Amino acid sequence: MKIDEISTPALIVDVAAMDRNIRHMADFFATGPCRLRPHFKAHKTPEIARRQLAAGSCTGLTCATVWEAEIAAEFCDDVLLANEVIGPGKCERVAALARRIQITVAVDSPQGIESLDQAAKAAGVLIGALVDLDVGQRRCGVQPGREAVLLAHRIAGSGNLTLRGVMGYEGHLVALENRADREARTRAAIERLADTARLIRADDLPCDIVSCGGTGTYDISSRVEGVTEVQAGSYVLMDSDYGRLHLPFEQAFWVLGTVVSRPEPTRCVADAGHKSQTKDHGLPTAPDLPGAEVVSLNDEHATIRIPADSVVKVGDRVRLRPSHTDPTINLHDSVYAIDGDRVVDVWPVAARGYAEHRYNPST
Repeated sequence: MKIDEISTPALIVDVAAMDRNIRHMADFFATGPCRLRPHFKAHKTPEIARRQLAAGSCTGLTCATVWEAEIAAEFCDDVLLANEVIGPGKCERVAALARRIQITVAVDSPQGIESLDQAAKAAGVLIGALVDLDVGQRRCGVQPGREAVLLAHRIAGSGNLTLRGVMGYEGHLVALENRADREARTRAAIERLADTARLIRADDLPCDIVSCGGTGTYDISSRVEGVTEVQAGSYVLMDSDYGRLHLPFEQAFWVLGTVVSRPEPTRCVADAGHKSQTKDHGLPTAPDLPGAEVVSLNDEHATIRIPADSVVKVGDRVRLRPSHTDPTINLHDSVYAIDGDRVVDVWPVAARGYAEHRYNPST
């Protein structure tokens, strides 16, 4: 199949560019005490994750949901679920995973600890736990310092959880455009995480893992003394939001659309609206159309302002560069892997959505 034969809208990945991104990140983490734990939520695609693991320098995978962890467990034996697990049946599913792989879960409350502990006891397993710290994003997590140490003691005192360390995410800093500002503020945030790990160890508790980081800060947080792993994910495919930071990674995926209308000289419309890509970090760009600007996304349409002398015509294919990788990929069932204009494979986005009803722990 050639790229012109793909029915649009569709998700396409340049395999060569993606592999170069994977290789660059693996090489960066090949030396030193810190390793990479790629975030599966960025692409939710087993074939991509397998390539990341095969490249080396990885401690395992990071996931955001129990559903993602269940898919990842089919090919990875060490998974961090970097999120609180609360709600009917979820802790029991984590306990089922603990029979097969090493699973570690972020916790930030006594209720979360109790729920996981009960599920682990019922299943006769041990579940790993990291104390989740708020290092400035103001999302989940306890405060660094004594509050985190007290929670660590509660984990260690449970009967069926194993305290493995701490984690935090400097998500409020990963997209800062000013490099000096991003570096200074990231170091300050992650040093609070590392300091808390030292306090936990000073109380004679285990704290082997200090996990943090994202694509925009991987080369900063990983160099803070005490950090053991980085959870970067978007680097493998990239998007226009991270593209602003001039990181050493290539754009490797696009939403492919077809021009379905050119109602006037300065406007064309493609069949790739926000049901095929998100706009939470801004509108996509159209790098293949000189002087073009995407001005709106509707359900099925991307409206693009173009120069009056543009040669674009109805039926032309157009690559749109999304602003945010993770939720865009979550809208698609499959990825077309391309080499030039040739489709070399079609990969299922197996962990998309919240398809827990499809999972049966007995199978």
